Amino acid sequence: MLDILMNLQKSAPVKFELIAVNMDQKQPGYPEHVLPDYLDALGIEYYIVNKDTYSIVKQKIPEGKTTCGLCSRLRRGTLYAFAEEIGATKIALGHHKDDIVQTLFLNMFYGSRLSGMPPKLLSDDKRNIVIRPLAYCRETDIEAFAAHKEFPIIPCNLCGSQENLQRQNIRKMLMDWERVDGSRIEKIFSSMQNIAPSQMADSNLFDFASLTIDRTGERKEYEFDSTQTIDAGGLPSSSQPAERSNFIELTELR
Repeated sequence: MLDILMNLQKSAPVKFELIAVNMDQKQPGYPEHVLPDYLDALGIEYYIVNKDTYSIVKQKIPEGKTTCGLCSRLRRGTLYAFAEEIGATKIALGHHKDDIVQTLFLNMFYGSRLSGMPPKLLSDDKRNIVIRPLAYCRETDIEAFAAHKEFPIIPCNLCGSQENLQRQNIRKMLMDWERVDGSRIEKIFSSMQNIAPSQMADSNLFDFASLTIDRTGERKEYEFDSTQTIDAGGLPSSSQPAERSNFIELTELR
Protein backbone atom coordinates (compact mmCIF):
# COMPACT_ATOMS: atom_id res chain seq x y z
CA MET A 1 0.00 0.00 0.00
CA LEU A 2 2.82 2.41 0.86
CA ASP A 3 4.54 1.68 -2.44
CA ILE A 4 1.35 2.37 -4.39
CA LEU A 5 0.60 5.58 -2.49
CA MET A 6 4.16 6.84 -3.02
CA ASN A 7 3.71 6.32 -6.77
CA LEU A 8 0.31 8.01 -6.69
CA GLN A 9 1.92 11.07 -5.12
CA LYS A 10 3.72 11.58 -8.42
CA SER A 11 0.72 11.21 -10.73
CA ALA A 12 -2.50 11.82 -8.78
CA PRO A 13 -4.50 14.97 -9.62
CA VAL A 14 -4.53 15.89 -5.91
CA LYS A 15 -1.57 16.62 -3.65
CA PHE A 16 -1.17 14.76 -0.38
CA GLU A 17 1.47 14.04 2.21
CA LEU A 18 2.41 10.56 3.36
CA ILE A 19 3.44 9.52 6.86
CA ALA A 20 4.07 5.82 7.48
CA VAL A 21 2.92 4.52 10.86
CA ASN A 22 3.34 1.06 12.30
CA MET A 23 2.46 -0.35 15.70
CA ASP A 24 4.82 -2.41 17.80
CA GLN A 25 2.33 -4.31 19.98
CA LYS A 26 5.13 -5.97 21.98
CA GLN A 27 4.47 -9.48 20.80
CA PRO A 28 7.23 -11.90 21.85
CA GLY A 29 9.80 -12.34 19.11
CA TYR A 30 8.61 -9.32 17.11
CA PRO A 31 11.47 -8.26 14.77
CA GLU A 32 11.66 -4.58 15.74
CA HIS A 33 14.43 -3.68 13.29
CA VAL A 34 12.87 -4.94 10.04
CA LEU A 35 10.42 -2.15 9.27
CA PRO A 36 12.54 0.82 10.47
CA ASP A 37 15.43 -0.43 8.32
CA TYR A 38 13.15 -0.65 5.30
CA LEU A 39 11.57 2.78 5.86
CA ASP A 40 14.95 4.39 6.48
CA ALA A 41 16.05 3.11 3.09
CA LEU A 42 12.98 4.71 1.48
CA GLY A 43 13.71 8.05 3.08
CA ILE A 44 10.09 8.57 4.10
CA GLU A 45 8.78 10.15 7.30
CA TYR A 46 7.57 7.46 9.65
CA TYR A 47 6.64 6.64 13.24
CA ILE A 48 6.74 3.39 15.19
CA VAL A 49 4.05 3.53 17.88
CA ASN A 50 4.96 1.37 20.87
CA LYS A 51 1.87 0.04 22.62
CA ASP A 52 1.78 -3.15 24.67
CA THR A 53 -1.63 -4.34 23.51
CA TYR A 54 -0.32 -7.91 23.54
CA SER A 55 -0.31 -8.07 27.35
CA ILE A 56 -3.82 -6.58 27.52
CA VAL A 57 -5.18 -9.12 25.03
CA LYS A 58 -3.54 -12.06 26.82
CA GLN A 59 -4.89 -10.81 30.14
CA LYS A 60 -8.46 -10.20 28.96
CA ILE A 61 -9.03 -13.11 26.55
CA PRO A 62 -9.23 -16.65 28.01
CA GLU A 63 -6.81 -19.20 26.59
CA GLY A 64 -8.15 -20.76 23.41
CA LYS A 65 -10.53 -17.90 22.61
CA THR A 66 -10.14 -15.67 19.56
CA THR A 67 -8.03 -12.59 20.27
CA CYS A 68 -8.54 -10.76 16.98
CA GLY A 69 -11.59 -8.72 18.02
CA LEU A 70 -10.01 -7.08 21.07
CA CYS A 71 -6.62 -6.78 19.39
CA SER A 72 -8.07 -4.91 16.41
CA ARG A 73 -10.11 -2.56 18.63
CA LEU A 74 -7.04 -1.64 20.69
CA ARG A 75 -4.99 -1.14 17.54
CA ARG A 76 -7.69 0.98 15.91
CA GLY A 77 -8.09 3.18 19.00
CA THR A 78 -4.33 3.73 19.16
CA LEU A 79 -4.17 4.69 15.49
CA TYR A 80 -7.14 7.06 15.80
CA ALA A 81 -5.52 8.86 18.73
CA PHE A 82 -2.13 9.04 17.02
CA ALA A 83 -3.66 10.41 13.82
CA GLU A 84 -5.08 13.31 15.80
CA GLU A 85 -1.76 13.80 17.58
CA ILE A 86 0.18 14.28 14.33
CA GLY A 87 -2.66 16.08 12.51
CA ALA A 88 -3.32 13.38 9.90
CA THR A 89 -6.66 13.80 8.10
CA LYS A 90 -6.88 10.27 6.64
CA ILE A 91 -5.87 6.86 7.99
CA ALA A 92 -5.02 4.46 5.17
CA LEU A 93 -5.36 0.78 6.06
CA GLY A 94 -4.25 -2.17 3.96
CA HIS A 95 -7.44 -4.28 3.86
CA HIS A 96 -8.13 -5.86 0.47
CA LYS A 97 -11.21 -7.24 -1.28
CA ASP A 98 -10.88 -10.70 0.29
CA ASP A 99 -10.66 -9.13 3.79
CA ILE A 100 -13.84 -7.16 3.15
CA VAL A 101 -15.84 -10.17 1.92
CA GLN A 102 -14.56 -12.30 4.83
CA THR A 103 -15.64 -9.58 7.28
CA LEU A 104 -19.12 -9.56 5.75
CA PHE A 105 -19.56 -13.26 6.56
CA LEU A 106 -17.85 -12.97 9.94
CA ASN A 107 -20.41 -10.35 10.96
CA MET A 108 -23.26 -12.45 9.56
CA PHE A 109 -22.27 -15.77 11.12
CA TYR A 110 -20.81 -14.57 14.43
CA GLY A 111 -22.38 -11.14 14.95
CA SER A 112 -25.86 -11.53 13.42
CA ARG A 113 -25.53 -8.32 11.43
CA LEU A 114 -25.06 -7.47 7.77
CA SER A 115 -22.00 -5.21 7.64
CA GLY A 116 -18.49 -5.21 6.26
CA MET A 117 -15.59 -2.79 5.83
CA PRO A 118 -16.26 0.08 3.40
CA PRO A 119 -13.49 1.52 1.21
CA LYS A 120 -14.04 4.83 3.01
CA LEU A 121 -15.31 5.18 6.57
CA LEU A 122 -16.10 8.03 8.95
CA SER A 123 -15.44 6.89 12.52
CA ASP A 124 -18.38 6.79 14.92
CA ASP A 125 -17.17 9.88 16.76
CA LYS A 126 -16.62 11.63 13.39
CA ARG A 127 -13.05 12.55 14.37
CA ASN A 128 -11.27 10.35 11.82
CA ILE A 129 -11.69 9.12 8.25
CA VAL A 130 -10.39 5.69 7.27
CA ILE A 131 -9.59 4.85 3.64
CA ARG A 132 -8.71 1.43 2.22
CA PRO A 133 -6.75 2.00 -1.02
CA LEU A 134 -6.49 -1.77 -1.66
CA ALA A 135 -10.22 -2.42 -1.25
CA TYR A 136 -10.65 -3.37 -4.91
CA CYS A 137 -7.53 -5.58 -5.06
CA ARG A 138 -7.52 -9.35 -4.65
CA GLU A 139 -5.25 -10.94 -2.06
CA THR A 140 -3.53 -13.15 -4.65
CA ASP A 141 -2.59 -10.10 -6.73
CA ILE A 142 -1.16 -8.34 -3.68
CA GLU A 143 0.85 -11.45 -2.75
CA ALA A 144 2.31 -11.63 -6.26
CA PHE A 145 3.14 -7.91 -6.20
CA ALA A 146 4.78 -8.19 -2.76
CA ALA A 147 6.88 -11.14 -3.89
CA HIS A 148 7.96 -9.27 -7.01
CA LYS A 149 8.96 -6.20 -4.97
CA GLU A 150 10.57 -8.34 -2.25
CA PHE A 151 8.89 -6.46 0.58
CA PRO A 152 9.97 -7.45 4.11
CA ILE A 153 7.44 -9.77 5.77
CA ILE A 154 6.61 -9.37 9.47
CA PRO A 155 4.52 -12.24 10.89
CA CYS A 156 1.81 -11.79 13.52
CA ASN A 157 2.59 -14.47 16.09
CA LEU A 158 -0.42 -13.61 18.23
CA CYS A 159 -2.85 -14.49 15.45
CA GLY A 160 -0.75 -17.18 13.81
CA SER A 161 -0.47 -19.17 17.02
CA GLN A 162 -4.24 -19.67 17.25
CA GLU A 163 -6.12 -22.57 15.73
CA ASN A 164 -9.68 -22.58 14.37
CA LEU A 165 -9.88 -18.81 14.09
CA GLN A 166 -13.28 -17.59 12.92
CA ARG A 167 -11.69 -15.67 10.03
CA GLN A 168 -9.71 -18.73 8.97
CA ASN A 169 -12.92 -20.77 8.89
CA ILE A 170 -14.63 -18.13 6.76
CA ARG A 171 -11.60 -17.91 4.48
CA LYS A 172 -11.62 -21.67 3.93
CA MET A 173 -15.35 -21.57 3.14
CA LEU A 174 -14.84 -18.85 0.53
CA MET A 175 -11.88 -20.66 -1.00
CA ASP A 176 -14.04 -23.79 -1.34
CA TRP A 177 -16.73 -21.71 -3.05
CA GLU A 178 -14.18 -20.21 -5.45
CA ARG A 179 -13.02 -23.67 -6.47
CA VAL A 180 -16.57 -24.24 -7.70
CA ASP A 181 -17.07 -20.75 -9.13
CA GLY A 182 -13.92 -18.67 -9.67
CA SER A 183 -15.91 -15.42 -9.71
CA ARG A 184 -17.73 -16.01 -6.40
CA ILE A 185 -15.84 -13.43 -4.30
CA GLU A 186 -16.10 -10.85 -7.09
CA LYS A 187 -19.86 -11.39 -7.22
CA ILE A 188 -20.22 -11.11 -3.44
CA PHE A 189 -18.19 -7.89 -3.40
CA SER A 190 -20.31 -6.48 -6.25
CA SER A 191 -23.47 -7.30 -4.30
CA MET A 192 -22.15 -5.19 -1.41
CA GLN A 193 -22.26 -2.23 -3.82
CA ASN A 194 -25.78 -3.06 -5.03
CA ILE A 195 -27.94 -3.17 -1.90
CA ALA A 196 -31.73 -2.82 -2.03
CA PRO A 197 -32.92 -1.82 1.48
CA SER A 198 -36.57 -2.42 0.54
CA GLN A 199 -35.73 -6.06 -0.19
CA MET A 200 -34.14 -6.66 3.21
CA ALA A 201 -35.75 -6.60 6.66
CA ASP A 202 -34.14 -3.72 8.55
CA SER A 203 -36.84 -1.21 9.50
CA ASN A 204 -34.16 1.33 10.40
CA LEU A 205 -33.05 1.44 6.76
CA PHE A 206 -36.49 1.24 5.16
CA ASP A 207 -39.89 2.37 6.46
CA PHE A 208 -41.91 -0.84 6.07
CA ALA A 209 -44.56 0.30 8.60
CA SER A 210 -45.71 3.23 6.45
CA LEU A 211 -46.07 1.40 3.14
CA THR A 212 -49.16 2.47 1.15
CA ILE A 213 -50.41 1.56 -2.31
CA ASP A 214 -50.87 4.13 -5.08
CA ARG A 215 -53.07 3.16 -8.04
CA THR A 216 -53.61 6.65 -9.43
CA GLY A 217 -51.33 6.25 -12.45
CA GLU A 218 -51.50 3.88 -15.39
CA ARG A 219 -49.95 0.57 -14.47
CA LYS A 220 -47.65 -1.62 -16.46
CA GLU A 221 -48.83 -5.06 -17.51
CA TYR A 222 -47.98 -7.79 -15.01
CA GLU A 223 -46.43 -11.07 -16.14
CA PHE A 224 -49.69 -12.85 -15.21
CA ASP A 225 -52.17 -10.08 -15.72
CA SER A 226 -55.30 -10.17 -13.55
CA THR A 227 -57.38 -9.27 -16.62
CA GLN A 228 -56.49 -12.62 -18.18
CA THR A 229 -57.97 -16.02 -17.39
CA ILE A 230 -55.69 -18.89 -16.46
CA ASP A 231 -56.15 -22.17 -18.33
CA ALA A 232 -55.80 -25.65 -16.88
CA GLY A 233 -52.07 -25.70 -17.56
CA GLY A 234 -51.49 -22.65 -15.39
CA LEU A 235 -50.75 -20.32 -18.35
CA PRO A 236 -52.58 -17.04 -19.01
CA SER A 237 -55.15 -17.01 -21.80
CA SER A 238 -56.04 -13.69 -23.41
CA SER A 239 -59.22 -15.00 -25.05
CA GLN A 240 -61.55 -14.19 -22.15
CA PRO A 241 -61.29 -11.50 -19.45
CA ALA A 242 -61.21 -12.86 -15.92
CA GLU A 243 -64.18 -12.29 -13.64
CA ARG A 244 -63.53 -10.66 -10.26
CA SER A 245 -64.88 -13.79 -8.53
CA ASN A 246 -62.21 -15.89 -10.27
CA PHE A 247 -59.50 -13.60 -8.94
CA ILE A 248 -60.88 -13.89 -5.40
CA GLU A 249 -61.18 -17.66 -5.70
CA LEU A 250 -57.56 -18.01 -6.81
CA THR A 251 -56.41 -15.73 -4.02
CA GLU A 252 -58.30 -17.83 -1.44
CA LEU A 253 -56.82 -21.07 -2.82
CA ARG A 254 -53.35 -19.61 -2.59
